[in-house]
Amino acid sequence: MLTLILLSIKAGYAEKETYTFGVLNQRSILLTAQYWNPILRYVSDKSGVRLELKLAKTAPASSILTGQGEFDFIYSNLIFLPANEAAGYRVIARPMAGAIRGQIVTLANSRIQTLEQLQGKTVGFPSTAAFVGYALPMNALLQARVTVTPVFAGNQEGIMAQLKAGRIIAAGVNSELMSDYAERENFKYRVLWESESYLNLPIAVLPSVPSEKMKAVRAAFVSMTNDPAGYKILADSASIVKQDPPYGFIYADDRDYENYRKFYKSNLIKGLQ
Repeated sequence: MLTLILLSIKAGYAEKETYTFGVLNQRSILLTAQYWNPILRYVSDKSGVRLELKLAKTAPASSILTGQGEFDFIYSNLIFLPANEAAGYRVIARPMAGAIRGQIVTLANSRIQTLEQLQGKTVGFPSTAAFVGYALPMNALLQARVTVTPVFAGNQEGIMAQLKAGRIIAAGVNSELMSDYAERENFKYRVLWESESYLNLPIAVLPSVPSEKMKAVRAAFVSMTNDPAGYKILADSASIVKQDPPYGFIYADDRDYENYRKFYKSNLIKGLQ
C-alpha cells in the first residue's frame, strides 16, 4: 500500500499543470499584464499547455529570479547576463518586430546636443539590469569618457516619465519602447546617441520543461499571425501600448543572439562581465 501511495505522489508531480511565463519589467505591471495576458490565454488554449504570467516588481528582481530559474518560459534578454547563464535558458522564438537599439535621449527642446555635454550631469536609466536601456548607453558614455550621476526608475517607462517631467536631463532607453511611449504620451525627444542593432527580447525556456510542451508553446506563438483570432489579439495588445506592426513571433535560437554575449565579454562597465 505504501508503495502505491508513493507512486501516486510521484505521478502527481511528474507533469506540471501550469507553467510560469516571466516577462521582463519594461512597462508598468498593469500595462504588462494587459498586453500579455490575452496572448498567453490564446497560446495556452492552442498549445494545451497552461501558461501563467509571473512578474517581479522590478527588472533587478526579475534578473535574480531569472538566474534562479524561477520562470519556466520567459520573455527577456536577462538570460544572457553572465550571472544568469547557469539557469540554462534556451531561445525558442522572438518577436517579428525589427531589431532594437539602446539610445541616450533628451527632450526635443533641450540645450544638450552631444554626449560630452552630459559630463557631470544626472542621467536616468531603467535599472542596472536593462541591456539596451543601461548597459549599452552606459558603456557608450564610458567609451566617450563622460562621467554622469546615474539614477534609476525600476523600468523603462518609469525613467521615460521622469524625462518627460523634466526631472532628468537625459535618459538611457530602449529605442522601440521610447518611440511607443512618446507617441502614447504625446511628447517629442531627440536622440543623442544610438547603439548598433540587437534582436528584440527572445522567448526562452528552461531545460526542465518537457520537449513536447516547449514545441507546442512555440508553435502556438509562431502561428498567431496566421490565425485571424490570434492576429486580432496581437493587434489589440499592441494598441494598448501604441506598438507598431509587424505583430507576432517567429522561430529563433541562441545563435541569433550572439552579439549580446559578445557585448558582455567586451564592455567597460565594472562588474558587468
